[in-house]
Amino acid sequence: MKIFFYALREYDEKGFLEECAQKYGFEYDYTSQYPNMDNLDLAKGFDGISIITNPIGPEMLDKMKENGNRYLTTRSIGYEHIDVAYAYKIGIKVAHVTYAPESVADYTIMMMLIACRNMPYIMKKSDVQDFSLKGKIGKEISASTIGVLGTGNIGATVVRHLSGFGCRILMNDVYEKEELKAYGEYTDKDTIYRESDIITLHVPALKENYHMIGEETIGRMKDGVIIVNCARGSLIDSEAMIAAIESGKIGFAALDTIENEAGLYYLDRSGDRLSNRERAVLMSFPNVYLTPHMAFYTARTVSDMINNACEGLLNFERGDDNPFEVSV
Repeated sequence: MKIFFYALREYDEKGFLEECAQKYGFEYDYTSQYPNMDNLDLAKGFDGISIITNPIGPEMLDKMKENGNRYLTTRSIGYEHIDVAYAYKIGIKVAHVTYAPESVADYTIMMMLIACRNMPYIMKKSDVQDFSLKGKIGKEISASTIGVLGTGNIGATVVRHLSGFGCRILMNDVYEKEELKAYGEYTDKDTIYRESDIITLHVPALKENYHMIGEETIGRMKDGVIIVNCARGSLIDSEAMIAAIESGKIGFAALDTIENEAGLYYLDRSGDRLSNRERAVLMSFPNVYLTPHMAFYTARTVSDMINNACEGLLNFERGDDNPFEVSV
């Protein structure tokens, strides 16, 4: 089997890929470029293509089909950037990956602690030798009610890890997990919005979840609520969030992902004039902590992403059951 990798990072992914190729015996080639209509011919004649979070629509899929590519995998859990229905319509099978949930779960809790203790403001003041206490008071996470929206693998791990802090945990998911009821209480979203001091998002970027945090839902939240998003940017209406930060309704926003981040993250854009005004506004607030979509980024996770991307494509080729296949 021959696999072509787009946006492959030589400084971390390539070593794991070489190990994987030796283990499974497939041929590969790669580029550090993201796929576009001008470079898809690099993968001509390859059985499978691996990408990262890069929009793949009908035009690009048609070109892949023309080039003889039969399989496509994204090295991410989310796959909303791929037109999956169209891919299957033209005969291209699609897979995604899974990885150890601890990476994002631990990062999420780190973001909560940073928000609770007002760390960005403290560190900025410390940089100019302002060691006073005024305006730097925090609160204990253990004395907070935390609402967890979504208890899939990552959300469930957040709940289990949070249980050690002694905080009250409220949860919501379409599918309730009995084992999590030892740590918290499943309830409706409205209760979470009304009673939580901290709300953390762990739901997929489905159509029904688009802007689930918006003007109306924010209006039902506690004054000074902390919002944490290490899931998908489309879950939060950025304009509504900015307005709520300005009014004081949102006390702190800790965000690893935001809307319209495509073309920014994982690229060196230093010196560029960026067109994402919402990001610029968010960065101007002292009570916003914004990181570049890297909650997943640990050595263990990168290894999982490469290995599971390869396994997903190889399962397609062998005709084996494929736990990584994306359903239409």
